[in-house]
Amino acid sequence: MLKLTRKIDEEIRKAGADAYPNECCGILFGNNEGDNHVVKAFRPIENARESCEQYHRFLITAEEMMQAELEARRSGVEIVGFYHSHPDHPALPSDYDREHALPFYSYIILRVAQGKPEEMTSWRLRPSREAFDNETLEIKP
Repeated sequence: MLKLTRKIDEEIRKAGADAYPNECCGILFGNNEGDNHVVKAFRPIENARESCEQYHRFLITAEEMMQAELEARRSGVEIVGFYHSHPDHPALPSDYDREHALPFYSYIILRVAQGKPEEMTSWRLRPSREAFDNETLEIKP
C-alpha cells in the first residue's frame, strides 16, 4: 500500500495539470512500514527528456537522483517511489515504464485528460520485472 496526505495528492495533481500536455515527474520521500510506503514529502523534478518527447516520456537525471538521495539522508527519510503523469492516456504503466522501473519502489501514475487531472494509481514492479502489480493508494486528510 502507498499512503499519502490529501495535500500531497492535490500538489501532484496540480503538477500534472501545470505540465500538460507534457509529462510531469517527481520523487516521493517517506518511510517503509512493513509492506507499506508512507509518503511524507515529495520533490517535483523538471522533466529532462528532450522537449519533443516530453508529451509521452519523462527523465530524471542521475544528478537529480543524487541530490534527492542526499536530501532524503539529511531529512531522515528514504526515496520510496516516483510519480509521473500520462497526458491523455490511462493511468496504467507502459512497457517503457516497466523497462525503466525497479521492484522496490512505488510508482504513481496520474492521468491528465485535456489538462484536467483525473485518475491516480500506484504500482509496484514484480521482482521478476515481468509486470507491475496495482497497489492500493490510500489518501489521508
